[in-house]
Amino acid sequence: MASVTMTVNGKSVSADVDPRTLLVQFLREHLRLTGTHVGCDTSQCGACVVHVDGKAVKACTTLAVQAEGCDILTIEGLANGSELHPMQAAFREHHGLQCGYCTPGMIMTAVDMVNRLGHDIDEATIRHELEGNICRCTGYHNIVLAVEAGAKAMGGAGMREAAE
Repeated sequence: MASVTMTVNGKSVSADVDPRTLLVQFLREHLRLTGTHVGCDTSQCGACVVHVDGKAVKACTTLAVQAEGCDILTIEGLANGSELHPMQAAFREHHGLQCGYCTPGMIMTAVDMVNRLGHDIDEATIRHELEGNICRCTGYHNIVLAVEAGAKAMGGAGMREAAE
């Protein structure tokens, strides 16, 4: 067993885990944060995207022990209490989801995109940045619209991670 300690959604957590435990398994099975999904186990679909020290990471190919001492943000920690993060609100408003399975990973990727590239991003950039996230239900049109709207709504002051 290996001991891991990290901060998840602002709370310090520690556990003994098998050294082969993936970060996504740790989040889902040990912490019961089931918003991070497992879609492919091969880093292809992006359903498992979380932020590790402020950067988007696919948790299905990251070991929990690799996150030792890191700050992890999951979809559950993105909202401010009952107030949705601007990107979450934009996905709801623009129906950037269908079955919802890919949505947490899409949102976490989109927030990372805005944090890196700014709030004035165009459709081509959004489509390029979302290439590592697969949605099997939609044609991505509403997802792109939601990311555009969410990016504009984040606008700087509304960016939760930038303030932390």
